[in-house]
Amino acid sequence: MKDKFYNYIQELQDTITTKLEAIDGDAKFKQDIWKRPEGGGGRTRVIENGAVFEKGGVNISGVHGKLPESMQKYFGVEDANFFACGLSLVLHPKNPMVPTVHANWRYFEMYDTDGNIVDQWFGGGQDLTPYYLFNEDATHFHNVCKTACDKHNLEFYAKYKARCDEYFWNAHRNEARGVGGLFFDYCKATDAMSMQDWYNFVTEVGNSFLDCYVPIVEKRKELPYTKEERDWQEIRRGRYVEFNLVHDKGTLFGLKTNGRIESILMSLPPHVQWVYDHTPEEGSEEEKLLQVLKTPKEWVLV
Repeated sequence: MKDKFYNYIQELQDTITTKLEAIDGDAKFKQDIWKRPEGGGGRTRVIENGAVFEKGGVNISGVHGKLPESMQKYFGVEDANFFACGLSLVLHPKNPMVPTVHANWRYFEMYDTDGNIVDQWFGGGQDLTPYYLFNEDATHFHNVCKTACDKHNLEFYAKYKARCDEYFWNAHRNEARGVGGLFFDYCKATDAMSMQDWYNFVTEVGNSFLDCYVPIVEKRKELPYTKEERDWQEIRRGRYVEFNLVHDKGTLFGLKTNGRIESILMSLPPHVQWVYDHTPEEGSEEEKLLQVLKTPKEWVLV
């Protein structure tokens, strides 16, 4: 399973980066092959200063070795070894009318001292973070997510949409990071779902990503914007940074397992503002976004 999924994310990385380069029309992804001293490595691809994407990364990794002590305590195990692989992407467009997007699809195995698999699971998801809210964009994103889920279980969309709203919640700000999407973790074999079934589901979601995001980018990338709207984008990016450094499990796992710091922090945007006690005007487009972020919304009928 680990070889099968690692091969899948390698191919998916190629598919996504090729499409994004075509959309940008200017910048190309730079590739960086790296190795982890304790075992494994990855292939980082970053795009910067493009016509559409100010900064973005589409990264894959496959790491293995002894589970760090901090993670052994977290999982309640001793002397365990692990293998983890996944694809993580974050795209920060230049135009504030185009939303930031994040996605991640991953697989994890844990072994006893004899090398036997003692636990294994899939995780992942995809979510949208707009700076100016176009309801039809959020609806489109969620519709594609729901279509992917419905092919495997009619209960998955509502379940994993709710988990996404819960997970991407900036508790210290009492607001959502964005308008959500899907989030699932610890997807293990059950009587109803084998590991192959979970593989089929996760890859379905992974394959849906471009359909989720590309139509939104194409629709919004040429819209005009002002300096004030760009300032708002950078202020909201600050909230994105706060979530990733304070709450995000993937970031924390990477730091605790001696992951490659450049790849872990690839998600951080290049231009950000923190303005003291910034409050948008009542009735403004900026305030309308904040109202939605205060209470997660149902974007499609379930």
